[in-house]
Amino acid sequence: MGEESVMGSKVKELYKKLCKDEWNAVTAGIIVAFLSVLILVWARPWGAVGAMRNWGEWLIYGAGMWDTLGLWEKAIPKSPLLDTGSVIGIGFIAGAFVSANLGDNFDIRIPPVLEMVKGMIAGILMGIGSTLAGGCNVGGMYNAIGNLAANGFAMWLGLVLGVVLGLKYIYWEMEHISWGSGGAKTIEVPVVMRRLLAVAGLVGLIWGAYAYGDKVISVADYDNLGAEDYLGIAGGLSGLLLIAAGLGYTMQRGRWCMVQGFREPHMTGDWSLAKGVMVSILMLAVGIAVVKATGLREPVHYVRGTFGIGGVLGGFIFGLGAMLAGGCGSGTLWRVGEGQIKLWLVVPFFGVTNAIMNPLFDRWGLTEGTAEASGPLGKWVYMPDALGYGGTLAIIALAMCLWYLIASWNEDTGKLMVEM
Repeated sequence: MGEESVMGSKVKELYKKLCKDEWNAVTAGIIVAFLSVLILVWARPWGAVGAMRNWGEWLIYGAGMWDTLGLWEKAIPKSPLLDTGSVIGIGFIAGAFVSANLGDNFDIRIPPVLEMVKGMIAGILMGIGSTLAGGCNVGGMYNAIGNLAANGFAMWLGLVLGVVLGLKYIYWEMEHISWGSGGAKTIEVPVVMRRLLAVAGLVGLIWGAYAYGDKVISVADYDNLGAEDYLGIAGGLSGLLLIAAGLGYTMQRGRWCMVQGFREPHMTGDWSLAKGVMVSILMLAVGIAVVKATGLREPVHYVRGTFGIGGVLGGFIFGLGAMLAGGCGSGTLWRVGEGQIKLWLVVPFFGVTNAIMNPLFDRWGLTEGTAEASGPLGKWVYMPDALGYGGTLAIIALAMCLWYLIASWNEDTGKLMVEM
Protein backbone atom coordinates (compact mmCIF):
# COMPACT_ATOMS: atom_id res chain seq x y z
CA MET A 1 0.00 0.00 0.00
CA GLY A 2 1.39 3.41 -0.99
CA GLU A 3 2.07 6.22 1.44
CA GLU A 4 -0.91 8.20 0.16
CA SER A 5 -3.21 5.21 0.66
CA VAL A 6 -1.92 4.75 4.21
CA MET A 7 -2.46 8.42 5.00
CA GLY A 8 -5.93 8.26 3.48
CA SER A 9 -6.87 5.30 5.66
CA LYS A 10 -5.54 7.11 8.74
CA VAL A 11 -7.61 10.19 7.91
CA LYS A 12 -10.74 8.05 7.54
CA GLU A 13 -9.96 6.27 10.81
CA LEU A 14 -9.53 9.57 12.64
CA TYR A 15 -12.75 10.94 11.13
CA LYS A 16 -14.61 7.84 12.25
CA LYS A 17 -13.32 8.13 15.83
CA LEU A 18 -13.94 11.87 16.14
CA CYS A 19 -17.14 12.27 14.15
CA LYS A 20 -19.02 8.98 13.75
CA ASP A 21 -18.28 6.59 16.62
CA GLU A 22 -20.19 6.98 19.89
CA TRP A 23 -17.72 8.18 22.48
CA ASN A 24 -17.19 6.28 25.71
CA ALA A 25 -19.25 7.77 28.55
CA VAL A 26 -16.24 8.26 30.84
CA THR A 27 -14.19 9.84 28.05
CA ALA A 28 -17.05 12.22 27.26
CA GLY A 29 -17.44 12.97 30.97
CA ILE A 30 -13.78 13.90 31.31
CA ILE A 31 -14.03 16.27 28.32
CA VAL A 32 -17.24 17.82 29.71
CA ALA A 33 -15.50 18.42 33.06
CA PHE A 34 -12.48 20.01 31.36
CA LEU A 35 -14.64 22.32 29.25
CA SER A 36 -16.79 23.16 32.29
CA VAL A 37 -13.72 24.38 34.17
CA LEU A 38 -12.51 26.21 31.08
CA ILE A 39 -15.78 28.08 30.56
CA LEU A 40 -15.82 29.15 34.22
CA VAL A 41 -12.28 30.50 33.97
CA TRP A 42 -13.21 32.25 30.74
CA ALA A 43 -16.34 33.96 32.06
CA ARG A 44 -18.96 31.98 34.00
CA PRO A 45 -20.30 28.46 34.58
CA TRP A 46 -22.43 27.00 31.81
CA GLY A 47 -26.02 25.89 32.07
CA ALA A 48 -29.17 25.28 30.02
CA VAL A 49 -31.85 27.21 31.94
CA GLY A 50 -30.46 30.68 31.25
CA ALA A 51 -30.76 30.20 27.51
CA MET A 52 -34.27 28.77 27.62
CA ARG A 53 -35.46 31.45 30.04
CA ASN A 54 -34.16 34.20 27.75
CA TRP A 55 -35.79 32.61 24.71
CA GLY A 56 -38.99 32.15 26.73
CA GLU A 57 -38.97 35.84 27.64
CA TRP A 58 -38.72 36.76 23.98
CA LEU A 59 -41.62 34.43 23.13
CA ILE A 60 -43.71 36.20 25.78
CA TYR A 61 -42.60 39.59 24.49
CA GLY A 62 -43.28 38.61 20.89
CA ALA A 63 -46.77 37.41 21.81
CA GLY A 64 -47.55 40.86 23.26
CA MET A 65 -47.83 39.50 26.82
CA TRP A 66 -44.79 41.23 28.34
CA ASP A 67 -46.61 44.32 29.56
CA THR A 68 -49.88 42.45 30.11
CA LEU A 69 -48.33 40.09 32.63
CA GLY A 70 -46.30 42.91 34.14
CA LEU A 71 -43.89 40.61 35.95
CA TRP A 72 -40.59 42.07 34.76
CA GLU A 73 -38.88 45.31 35.74
CA LYS A 74 -36.94 45.60 32.48
CA ALA A 75 -38.61 47.17 29.47
CA ILE A 76 -37.63 44.33 27.11
CA PRO A 77 -35.74 41.06 27.54
CA LYS A 78 -31.98 41.02 27.04
CA SER A 79 -30.93 40.47 23.48
CA PRO A 80 -30.46 36.73 22.82
CA LEU A 81 -27.23 37.65 21.02
CA LEU A 82 -25.85 39.41 24.11
CA ASP A 83 -27.28 37.44 27.02
CA THR A 84 -24.54 35.06 28.15
CA GLY A 85 -26.95 32.22 28.88
CA SER A 86 -28.47 32.50 25.42
CA VAL A 87 -25.06 32.61 23.73
CA ILE A 88 -24.09 29.44 25.59
CA GLY A 89 -27.34 27.78 24.45
CA ILE A 90 -26.81 28.84 20.83
CA GLY A 91 -23.23 27.55 20.86
CA PHE A 92 -24.28 24.31 22.54
CA ILE A 93 -26.99 23.54 19.98
CA ALA A 94 -24.67 24.51 17.12
CA GLY A 95 -21.97 22.15 18.38
CA ALA A 96 -24.49 19.31 18.70
CA PHE A 97 -25.84 20.14 15.22
CA VAL A 98 -22.37 19.90 13.70
CA SER A 99 -21.71 16.60 15.49
CA ALA A 100 -25.06 15.12 14.43
CA ASN A 101 -24.50 16.00 10.79
CA LEU A 102 -20.90 14.78 10.67
CA GLY A 103 -21.91 11.55 12.41
CA ASP A 104 -25.06 10.95 10.31
CA ASN A 105 -27.38 11.33 13.32
CA PHE A 106 -29.34 14.30 11.96
CA ASP A 107 -32.83 13.67 10.62
CA ILE A 108 -36.14 15.44 11.24
CA ARG A 109 -37.88 13.08 13.66
CA ILE A 110 -41.57 13.77 14.21
CA PRO A 111 -42.84 11.77 17.21
CA PRO A 112 -46.30 10.28 17.82
CA VAL A 113 -49.02 12.67 19.02
CA LEU A 114 -48.82 11.40 22.60
CA GLU A 115 -45.09 12.07 22.72
CA MET A 116 -45.64 15.64 21.51
CA VAL A 117 -48.19 16.20 24.28
CA LYS A 118 -45.77 14.73 26.79
CA GLY A 119 -43.07 17.06 25.49
CA MET A 120 -45.22 20.10 26.26
CA ILE A 121 -46.11 18.84 29.74
CA ALA A 122 -42.48 17.93 30.34
CA GLY A 123 -41.36 21.45 29.45
CA ILE A 124 -43.75 22.93 32.01
CA LEU A 125 -42.59 20.54 34.75
CA MET A 126 -38.92 21.19 33.96
CA GLY A 127 -39.53 24.93 34.02
CA ILE A 128 -41.14 24.71 37.47
CA GLY A 129 -38.53 22.28 38.84
CA SER A 130 -35.61 24.36 37.65
CA THR A 131 -37.08 27.46 39.28
CA LEU A 132 -37.45 25.69 42.62
CA ALA A 133 -33.97 24.14 42.49
CA GLY A 134 -32.20 27.21 41.17
CA GLY A 135 -31.18 25.47 37.96
CA CYS A 136 -31.65 22.38 35.82
CA ASN A 137 -29.58 19.20 36.05
CA VAL A 138 -26.56 21.33 35.03
CA GLY A 139 -26.79 24.47 37.15
CA GLY A 140 -28.81 22.91 39.95
CA MET A 141 -26.93 19.61 40.26
CA TYR A 142 -23.85 18.97 38.10
CA ASN A 143 -22.31 22.43 38.19
CA ALA A 144 -23.65 23.06 41.69
CA ILE A 145 -21.78 20.09 43.16
CA GLY A 146 -18.82 20.87 40.92
CA ASN A 147 -18.85 24.44 42.25
CA LEU A 148 -18.77 23.03 45.80
CA ALA A 149 -22.35 24.01 46.70
CA ALA A 150 -24.43 21.78 48.98
CA ASN A 151 -27.65 22.53 47.08
CA GLY A 152 -26.38 20.29 44.27
CA PHE A 153 -26.74 17.26 46.54
CA ALA A 154 -30.32 18.26 47.39
CA MET A 155 -31.28 18.35 43.72
CA TRP A 156 -29.40 15.09 43.15
CA LEU A 157 -31.67 13.35 45.66
CA GLY A 158 -34.77 14.88 44.11
CA LEU A 159 -33.69 13.87 40.62
CA VAL A 160 -33.35 10.22 41.64
CA LEU A 161 -36.85 10.20 43.14
CA GLY A 162 -38.36 11.99 40.14
CA VAL A 163 -36.68 9.69 37.64
CA VAL A 164 -37.92 6.58 39.47
CA LEU A 165 -41.51 7.89 39.54
CA GLY A 166 -41.21 8.87 35.88
CA LEU A 167 -40.02 5.39 34.99
CA LYS A 168 -42.98 3.87 36.84
CA TYR A 169 -45.30 6.13 34.90
CA ILE A 170 -43.75 5.17 31.55
CA TYR A 171 -44.25 1.47 32.36
CA TRP A 172 -47.86 2.19 33.34
CA GLU A 173 -48.42 4.19 30.16
CA MET A 174 -47.14 1.36 27.99
CA GLU A 175 -49.78 -0.96 29.45
CA HIS A 176 -52.77 1.36 29.72
CA ILE A 177 -52.58 4.15 27.14
CA SER A 178 -52.88 3.54 23.43
CA TRP A 179 -54.15 6.99 22.40
CA GLY A 180 -51.86 9.11 20.29
CA SER A 181 -49.52 6.32 19.27
CA GLY A 182 -49.71 7.23 15.59
CA GLY A 183 -48.29 10.06 13.56
CA ALA A 184 -44.60 9.30 13.91
CA LYS A 185 -42.51 10.16 10.90
CA THR A 186 -38.83 10.54 10.08
CA ILE A 187 -37.73 12.84 7.29
CA GLU A 188 -34.34 11.50 6.30
CA VAL A 189 -31.70 14.03 5.32
CA PRO A 190 -29.36 12.94 2.49
CA VAL A 191 -25.73 12.39 3.47
CA VAL A 192 -24.51 15.15 1.16
CA MET A 193 -26.93 17.60 2.75
CA ARG A 194 -25.75 16.57 6.23
CA ARG A 195 -22.18 17.37 5.31
CA LEU A 196 -23.21 20.74 3.88
CA LEU A 197 -25.18 21.50 7.04
CA ALA A 198 -22.16 20.56 9.17
CA VAL A 199 -19.96 22.93 7.18
CA ALA A 200 -22.61 25.66 7.50
CA GLY A 201 -22.69 25.11 11.27
CA LEU A 202 -18.91 25.36 11.54
CA VAL A 203 -18.82 28.48 9.38
CA GLY A 204 -21.57 30.02 11.51
CA LEU A 205 -19.64 29.34 14.73
CA ILE A 206 -16.42 30.79 13.32
CA TRP A 207 -18.23 33.85 11.97
CA GLY A 208 -20.06 34.33 15.29
CA ALA A 209 -16.83 34.11 17.30
CA TYR A 210 -15.17 36.59 14.96
CA ALA A 211 -18.12 38.97 15.12
CA TYR A 212 -18.18 38.93 18.93
CA GLY A 213 -14.43 39.35 19.21
CA ASP A 214 -14.10 42.14 16.65
CA LYS A 215 -17.26 44.20 16.98
CA VAL A 216 -17.59 46.90 19.63
CA ILE A 217 -21.21 47.26 20.72
CA SER A 218 -22.50 50.52 22.12
CA VAL A 219 -23.73 50.02 25.67
CA ALA A 220 -26.09 52.93 25.12
CA ASP A 221 -28.03 50.73 22.69
CA TYR A 222 -28.62 48.09 25.36
CA ASP A 223 -29.48 49.79 28.64
CA ASN A 224 -30.75 46.52 30.11
CA LEU A 225 -27.43 44.68 30.00
CA GLY A 226 -26.31 42.88 33.13
CA ALA A 227 -22.77 43.10 34.46
CA GLU A 228 -21.98 39.66 33.05
CA ASP A 229 -22.69 40.91 29.53
CA TYR A 230 -20.11 43.68 29.60
CA LEU A 231 -17.44 40.99 29.53
CA GLY A 232 -19.09 39.70 26.37
CA ILE A 233 -18.84 43.07 24.66
CA ALA A 234 -15.07 42.97 25.08
CA GLY A 235 -14.85 39.57 23.39
CA GLY A 236 -15.82 37.17 26.14
CA LEU A 237 -18.86 36.00 24.21
CA SER A 238 -16.57 34.55 21.53
CA GLY A 239 -15.10 32.13 24.05
CA LEU A 240 -18.49 31.29 25.54
CA LEU A 241 -19.86 30.49 22.08
CA LEU A 242 -16.96 28.19 21.11
CA ILE A 243 -16.55 26.41 24.46
CA ALA A 244 -20.31 25.80 24.59
CA ALA A 245 -20.09 24.38 21.06
CA GLY A 246 -17.43 21.98 22.31
CA LEU A 247 -19.75 20.90 25.12
CA GLY A 248 -22.62 20.34 22.69
CA TYR A 249 -20.41 18.40 20.30
CA THR A 250 -19.05 16.20 23.09
CA MET A 251 -22.41 15.44 24.68
CA GLN A 252 -24.06 14.60 21.36
CA ARG A 253 -21.13 12.45 20.31
CA GLY A 254 -21.22 10.57 23.64
CA ARG A 255 -25.05 10.47 23.85
CA TRP A 256 -24.29 12.03 27.24
CA CYS A 257 -27.58 12.74 29.01
CA MET A 258 -27.44 13.06 32.79
CA VAL A 259 -31.02 11.96 33.39
CA GLN A 260 -30.20 8.78 31.47
CA GLY A 261 -27.37 8.24 33.93
CA PHE A 262 -30.00 8.27 36.68
CA ARG A 263 -32.55 6.26 34.69
CA GLU A 264 -30.64 3.34 33.21
CA PRO A 265 -29.49 1.76 36.52
CA HIS A 266 -33.18 1.51 37.53
CA MET A 267 -34.40 0.49 34.06
CA THR A 268 -31.82 -1.86 32.58
CA GLY A 269 -29.14 -2.03 35.26
CA ASP A 270 -26.62 -0.42 32.89
CA TRP A 271 -24.52 2.10 34.79
CA SER A 272 -21.99 3.09 32.12
CA LEU A 273 -23.41 6.61 31.74
CA ALA A 274 -23.82 6.99 35.51
CA LYS A 275 -20.13 6.15 35.81
CA GLY A 276 -19.31 8.85 33.27
CA VAL A 277 -21.36 11.42 35.20
CA MET A 278 -19.79 10.58 38.57
CA VAL A 279 -16.24 10.73 37.18
CA SER A 280 -17.08 14.03 35.49
CA ILE A 281 -18.47 15.57 38.69
CA LEU A 282 -15.40 14.56 40.69
CA MET A 283 -12.98 15.94 38.09
CA LEU A 284 -15.03 19.13 37.81
CA ALA A 285 -14.98 19.63 41.58
CA VAL A 286 -11.20 19.25 41.73
CA GLY A 287 -10.73 21.72 38.88
CA ILE A 288 -13.17 24.26 40.33
CA ALA A 289 -11.57 23.95 43.78
CA VAL A 290 -8.22 24.96 42.28
CA VAL A 291 -9.81 27.86 40.40
CA LYS A 292 -11.65 29.19 43.44
CA ALA A 293 -8.94 28.52 46.01
CA THR A 294 -6.44 30.50 43.94
CA GLY A 295 -8.84 33.41 43.57
CA LEU A 296 -9.32 33.16 39.79
CA ARG A 297 -13.10 33.23 40.27
CA GLU A 298 -15.46 34.22 43.06
CA PRO A 299 -16.62 31.34 45.32
CA VAL A 300 -20.31 32.26 44.93
CA HIS A 301 -20.62 30.96 41.37
CA TYR A 302 -23.59 28.57 41.21
CA VAL A 303 -24.14 28.51 44.97
CA ARG A 304 -27.90 28.68 45.50
CA GLY A 305 -30.06 28.99 48.60
CA THR A 306 -31.87 25.76 47.79
CA PHE A 307 -30.16 23.29 50.12
CA GLY A 308 -33.47 22.00 51.45
CA ILE A 309 -36.98 21.70 50.13
CA GLY A 310 -36.24 23.80 47.03
CA GLY A 311 -33.47 21.51 45.81
CA VAL A 312 -35.23 18.24 46.62
CA LEU A 313 -38.72 19.21 45.39
CA GLY A 314 -37.32 21.03 42.38
CA GLY A 315 -35.16 18.05 41.48
CA PHE A 316 -38.13 15.71 41.87
CA ILE A 317 -40.37 17.75 39.57
CA PHE A 318 -37.55 18.33 37.09
CA GLY A 319 -36.60 14.63 37.06
CA LEU A 320 -40.21 13.63 36.38
CA GLY A 321 -40.41 16.14 33.55
CA ALA A 322 -37.10 15.00 32.10
CA MET A 323 -38.38 11.42 31.99
CA LEU A 324 -41.45 12.54 30.06
CA ALA A 325 -39.27 14.63 27.75
CA GLY A 326 -36.70 11.92 27.15
CA GLY A 327 -33.87 14.29 27.99
CA CYS A 328 -32.59 16.56 30.77
CA GLY A 329 -31.81 20.28 30.28
CA SER A 330 -28.54 19.74 28.43
CA GLY A 331 -29.84 16.51 26.84
CA THR A 332 -32.81 18.44 25.49
CA LEU A 333 -30.55 20.98 23.77
CA TRP A 334 -28.25 18.48 22.06
CA ARG A 335 -31.26 16.48 20.89
CA VAL A 336 -32.65 19.68 19.41
CA GLY A 337 -29.40 19.82 17.44
CA GLU A 338 -30.02 16.39 15.93
CA GLY A 339 -33.55 17.17 14.75
CA GLN A 340 -35.83 15.62 17.39
CA ILE A 341 -39.09 17.57 17.14
CA LYS A 342 -40.36 16.42 20.55
CA LEU A 343 -37.46 18.24 22.18
CA TRP A 344 -38.10 21.27 19.99
CA LEU A 345 -41.47 21.40 21.75
CA VAL A 346 -39.94 20.99 25.19
CA VAL A 347 -37.74 24.10 24.83
CA PRO A 348 -40.43 26.81 24.44
CA PHE A 349 -42.64 25.36 27.19
CA PHE A 350 -39.62 25.01 29.47
CA GLY A 351 -38.43 28.53 28.69
CA VAL A 352 -41.79 30.31 29.02
CA THR A 353 -42.62 28.51 32.27
CA ASN A 354 -39.25 29.33 33.82
CA ALA A 355 -39.46 32.94 32.59
CA ILE A 356 -42.84 33.38 34.32
CA MET A 357 -42.06 31.43 37.49
CA ASN A 358 -38.87 33.34 38.35
CA PRO A 359 -40.49 36.78 38.85
CA LEU A 360 -43.54 35.14 40.44
CA PHE A 361 -41.28 33.51 43.03
CA ASP A 362 -39.90 36.95 43.84
CA ARG A 363 -43.40 38.33 44.33
CA TRP A 364 -44.47 35.41 46.48
CA GLY A 365 -41.42 35.76 48.70
CA LEU A 366 -40.04 32.38 47.59
CA THR A 367 -36.64 33.81 46.83
CA GLU A 368 -33.51 31.82 47.44
CA GLY A 369 -31.64 32.08 50.70
CA THR A 370 -28.43 34.07 50.83
CA ALA A 371 -25.11 33.70 52.63
CA GLU A 372 -26.55 35.82 55.43
CA ALA A 373 -29.90 34.08 55.90
CA SER A 374 -31.92 31.03 54.92
CA GLY A 375 -34.90 31.40 52.62
CA PRO A 376 -38.14 29.45 52.17
CA LEU A 377 -36.44 27.17 49.62
CA GLY A 378 -33.48 26.22 51.81
CA LYS A 379 -30.05 27.29 52.93
CA TRP A 380 -27.15 28.89 51.08
CA VAL A 381 -24.23 26.55 51.79
CA TYR A 382 -20.81 26.95 50.20
CA MET A 383 -19.17 23.83 51.60
CA PRO A 384 -15.56 25.11 51.82
CA ASP A 385 -16.77 27.74 54.31
CA ALA A 386 -17.45 24.94 56.78
CA LEU A 387 -15.18 22.10 55.62
CA GLY A 388 -12.35 23.81 53.75
CA TYR A 389 -11.44 22.77 50.22
CA GLY A 390 -9.87 19.48 51.31
CA GLY A 391 -12.86 18.42 53.39
CA THR A 392 -15.29 19.44 50.65
CA LEU A 393 -13.46 17.42 47.99
CA ALA A 394 -13.33 14.46 50.38
CA ILE A 395 -17.13 14.61 50.83
CA ILE A 396 -17.73 14.84 47.08
CA ALA A 397 -15.29 11.98 46.41
CA LEU A 398 -16.99 9.87 49.09
CA ALA A 399 -20.42 10.58 47.57
CA MET A 400 -19.23 9.61 44.09
CA CYS A 401 -17.62 6.41 45.45
CA LEU A 402 -20.85 5.52 47.23
CA TRP A 403 -22.81 6.11 44.01
CA TYR A 404 -20.25 3.95 42.18
CA LEU A 405 -20.64 1.07 44.64
CA ILE A 406 -24.44 1.21 44.67
CA ALA A 407 -24.69 1.37 40.86
CA SER A 408 -22.18 -1.47 40.44
CA TRP A 409 -23.94 -3.61 43.05
CA ASN A 410 -27.30 -2.94 41.39
CA GLU A 411 -25.93 -3.97 37.99
CA ASP A 412 -25.06 -7.39 39.43
CA THR A 413 -28.10 -7.87 41.67
CA GLY A 414 -30.86 -5.82 40.05
CA LYS A 415 -32.16 -4.93 43.51
CA LEU A 416 -32.88 -1.29 42.61
CA MET A 417 -34.39 -1.91 39.19
CA VAL A 418 -38.00 -0.82 38.70
CA GLU A 419 -40.13 -3.75 37.60
CA MET A 420 -42.29 -3.31 34.54
